[in-house]
Amino acid sequence: VQLVESGGGLVQPGGSLKLSCVASGSFLRINVMGWYRQAPGKQRELVTTITSAGTTNYADAVKGRFTISRDNAKNTVYLQMNSLKPEDTAVYYCNAIIRTGLIIEDAYWGQGTQVTVSS
Repeated sequence: VQLVESGGGLVQPGGSLKLSCVASGSFLRINVMGWYRQAPGKQRELVTTITSAGTTNYADAVKGRFTISRDNAKNTVYLQMNSLKPEDTAVYYCNAIIRTGLIIEDAYWGQGTQVTVSS
């Protein structure tokens, strides 16, 4: 199983970016998908998650600015980031809880994509 992110880059404060993450490989089902981020010198933190049914959860720091969505048919999760702030600068990681067997379920991570918010 592999998660591949795309869409990071450099954006000015107040701007927008959209991240994508595609899961590939052999698996039975993707349960929760989400995004985490890690800024320099800080621990990795949860940004947002979405269940297979579409229930979402957001960190307080991004509520009202970020929107997570997923396309189950494409095994893809998206993160629309609006009104970006310099403090949003971090490496963003895709995470997915994936069932690969009847009783086998593991967490998988993408390689990370850099988001830099700066003027």
